[in-house]
Amino acid sequence: MVTKEGFVSIYYCVFFFLGAYILTYFTIPKIIGLVEYKNLMDNPNSRSSHLKRTPTLGGVSFFYTLIIALFFLRNWSDNDEAMFFIPGLTILFIIGLKDDLVVLSPYSKLAAQFISVSFILSNEAFSIHSLHGFFGVFDIPVFASYIIGGFIMITIINAYNLIDGIDGLAAIVGIVILIIYSTLFYMTQDYFYLLLSLTLNGCLIAFLKYNLSSTKEKIFMGDTGSLLVGFIISILTLKFLALPPHKLENLPFLIENIPLIAIGILIVPLFDTARVFTIRLANRRSPFSADRNHTHHILIDYFKISHRKASLIIGAFNLVFVYLFIILGSTSYNFWLVTVLVVTVIILAYFFYRYNYSFSNVKRKIKFQRKIDNVKNKGKSIIRNKNEKEE
Repeated sequence: MVTKEGFVSIYYCVFFFLGAYILTYFTIPKIIGLVEYKNLMDNPNSRSSHLKRTPTLGGVSFFYTLIIALFFLRNWSDNDEAMFFIPGLTILFIIGLKDDLVVLSPYSKLAAQFISVSFILSNEAFSIHSLHGFFGVFDIPVFASYIIGGFIMITIINAYNLIDGIDGLAAIVGIVILIIYSTLFYMTQDYFYLLLSLTLNGCLIAFLKYNLSSTKEKIFMGDTGSLLVGFIISILTLKFLALPPHKLENLPFLIENIPLIAIGILIVPLFDTARVFTIRLANRRSPFSADRNHTHHILIDYFKISHRKASLIIGAFNLVFVYLFIILGSTSYNFWLVTVLVVTVIILAYFFYRYNYSFSNVKRKIKFQRKIDNVKNKGKSIIRNKNEKEE
């Protein structure tokens, strides 16, 4: 039997989810029309997975939907969190919008992320005071809490931003992550974060229809969207880690496993980011340099499957992995969960290592390309010197 309180909760869940879905669904076509009219299309290049000019800026719909939702949610939070979200969201929205229109350097975006994150960390609700016995760690000093919180948020924002490489992937992975967080915050009775998760999920599900479209209604979320979604997911993760012990009693796993559960929820963006960063650093390149070494690129380049299938496979893996991790976390202690996590990462790394994306193959390609560039430069230099002599 549904109680009165439960009925009210269900009512608000439906209201925020459907409200976000409807607002996003009916306004994205307007954004597409404006982008096409102003000729702000995304042009394909050598690294692109699309072949024709496509509207971007789908994340604009996420921004105003989240701002409207936060207005109605402002009285649901215990520490006035909604007011701390708005400056961070606004900064990332402006930076993402500018990056979609005129490409910014990764370091400019990183600086904006630090500023945005600082607003969240200034709120006491996001301070991680304890790891609940994770590998014997209980109390965390205040300064360490700020460092850990900042590192977590910056990592998640960039990790999510990097997986937005093929149709549907960022949206599907985001939907999976938000479904899990919605469930967890429902169990802990943190209704502000439950409704926030459902709001963003409504946005992503509505956006997915257009992102996977093969018609003129197709649109990308762009950095405008991926930075905002990554920001909200990082906030949800930080809040999950900062929950006090009395709110963790109804969770279906041991509370000392919470840090590992959080890693499991974010396994797809974290694994992909760690992998590509390692490859780039091993080849003496900036970790923020662009390439086609991402997991999703390997699936579509080597297995010749569609964007939709690749996105569904990765999203399904994320969901199944979290489900199994939660089951293990209900009875197993840190050591065994860490073992499962490490073994999974090793297996995945080896699997993708085989498909010509190993360090040695990448190095050979880079050295070969450098030789070609050197030959071209020498040829141009010879021709230029010859022309100067003739003059």
